[in-house]
Amino acid sequence: MGVEGSEGRVLSIREVGEEIVHLIVSTETTPKPGQFYMLRAWQEAPLLGRPISVFDYNEGKVEFVFKVVGKGTEILAQLKVNDEIQLQGPYGNGFPAIEGKILLVGGGLGNAPLHATAKNLKAQGQAVDLRLGFAEQIFLEEEFVQAATDTQFVVGGLVTDGLDMTKYDAVFTCGPHPMMEAVVKMARDAGIPSYVSIEKRMACGVGACLVCTCKTKSGNKKTCKDGPVFEGEEVFYEDKHQIS
Repeated sequence: MGVEGSEGRVLSIREVGEEIVHLIVSTETTPKPGQFYMLRAWQEAPLLGRPISVFDYNEGKVEFVFKVVGKGTEILAQLKVNDEIQLQGPYGNGFPAIEGKILLVGGGLGNAPLHATAKNLKAQGQAVDLRLGFAEQIFLEEEFVQAATDTQFVVGGLVTDGLDMTKYDAVFTCGPHPMMEAVVKMARDAGIPSYVSIEKRMACGVGACLVCTCKTKSGNKKTCKDGPVFEGEEVFYEDKHQIS
């Protein structure tokens, strides 16, 4: 399919939670917050790379946070410093540029791509609040605290409880389907725009295979190419298989 890739090397890899891995890789590419790469560190099987969102990036390196859930991520988790890894990307869009105070709401591994987004907004002088939900254990707490103007963690409860969105000009969210659906509704009630980052299984990352198709009000869209960020009101949340 003519997919371009680049070789990187593992600069750092460590477990930051139960089967949660923080991976830093060298790269000559420059991603935008909200984008993702297809990562591959094997010759034959599994056939496809694994789509992983950007957690952070600096000149010459990009960071990822992922959970070991299958063969591909298991291989990635077993990498050692200086091992080679193939990066295809960066792919997809990111969260839009919106002036004002921004709220970022995340849940589980959906917290990871919000880190780079918050850090970028803060660096531009914008006020940005992070509210992140974790089932049991907070990972990379210090990094999330430093990334935003204010960071709040919710462990074991509903991250949307007690949220007052009238204080914000927009809300960005990534995480489980019910959480994002609730965030979009709360934003609508507060009269502010919402944007969701959708996580789906992907095969190519460039819109050729149609594996990651999702339903929107303007027709079917490719999560990898048209997203992964969409306007919150645009997505049909009744598609229960849309967000994984």
